[in-house]
Amino acid sequence: MKIAVASDHAGFALKKSIVEKLAQENHEVYDLGTFSPDPVGVGPFAQAVAKSILEGKAERGILVCGTGGGMTVVSNRYPGIRAILCFNEFTAEYARRHNDANILVLGARTIPEDLALRLVDIFLYTPFEGGKYAERLAYLETVERDVWEILCRRFS
Repeated sequence: MKIAVASDHAGFALKKSIVEKLAQENHEVYDLGTFSPDPVGVGPFAQAVAKSILEGKAERGILVCGTGGGMTVVSNRYPGIRAILCFNEFTAEYARRHNDANILVLGARTIPEDLALRLVDIFLYTPFEGGKYAERLAYLETVERDVWEILCRRFS
């Protein structure tokens, strides 16, 4: 699987562990930064992962920051992105099963590394159920169109 991964400084160490794990499992990993523990903002890294999915360069994404909140907010600004902050096995499973999440977000300061690595596996290997949950995704597309129409009117 092609997976884009990024973090801010708070998530740097956990991101490195995730990238190593994914590479060992023969995934095609795109490490989009940051590349040191020096302080940086979450925005550019969340954007990079979201864009890589929308452009078809990656099938899924993983974002890591201190709590996961900042990465979730930024990446979900992109239509078609379904980034979900997960903190236990149940949230990771149902992010995929019911919401077809395409970005897993983790808080490096809120969960231990061993749990985070388990959540990565659950996120990557849990299938989307479809059915009534596909209807939910179709509804999200109508919400996204509505937002675009509002923005177009507002800025035209």
